[in-house]
Amino acid sequence: MQKENCSLLIDNCILTIAGHDPSGGAGLTSDVKTFEAYVLYGLSVCTAITVQNDIDFKKCVWVEPDVIISQIETLFERFTPPVVKIGIVESWSVLLRIVNKLKALNSEIKIVLDPIVKASAGFDFHSEENQDLLDAIWKQCYIITPNYDEIKSLYPKLSAEETIEHISNFTNIYLKGGHRADKKGWDELYYNKIVQTNIEPKAATVFQKHGSGCVLSSALASNLALDIVLEDAAKNAKYYTEDFLNSNESLLGVHN
Repeated sequence: MQKENCSLLIDNCILTIAGHDPSGGAGLTSDVKTFEAYVLYGLSVCTAITVQNDIDFKKCVWVEPDVIISQIETLFERFTPPVVKIGIVESWSVLLRIVNKLKALNSEIKIVLDPIVKASAGFDFHSEENQDLLDAIWKQCYIITPNYDEIKSLYPKLSAEETIEHISNFTNIYLKGGHRADKKGWDELYYNKIVQTNIEPKAATVFQKHGSGCVLSSALASNLALDIVLEDAAKNAKYYTEDFLNSNESLLGVHN
């Protein structure tokens, strides 16, 4: 029985590569909670140790890139996750190294990238501005999940619409609508280069949560790991996140 259970976990796994949040609201812990809600076994690789709670981000200590790669290689000696979600990483160059390693280990792996450039408490990541690496990163990803502020910051010389068109040449985009001024909460899915799907909110109101972006991307990754087609996976992730937001009125949500 133990061997059968172990085999089931190995065959039903999913990976997150992200930072550690002591409050449990974002990053690795939040991702694994989401994975488990989908009855998936969550593996995790740590990219950063953060000093934060649900309202205050004080410090970020980056894990050495070689250590990140070693964590990934060691997991792949035992597991073959079909999907990986990636959160905060020190720089675009380190991120490119990570996605290249993942593809070298499993060319079929689906990479769900949440391109976090700023924490909700105001801490800036990716302080370097080197967009030359971005196209190479997008090519390795299955989908990216920026919000409106992030999509506008990726290519400062382009408009949001131009950025979406450019990135769509390389990968799919789930554009989160929580930060948009008009039609707040309406998300947009861009896939197969030419298809756009609007995903409307079901809940009339939601309660703000620390780490909600992590939950959305990890829920999307979970649906993909369960072989749900992209458009349905995106809608499922949207409504899972709404339920998470409305799980209580505090800044820390509960996964059901």
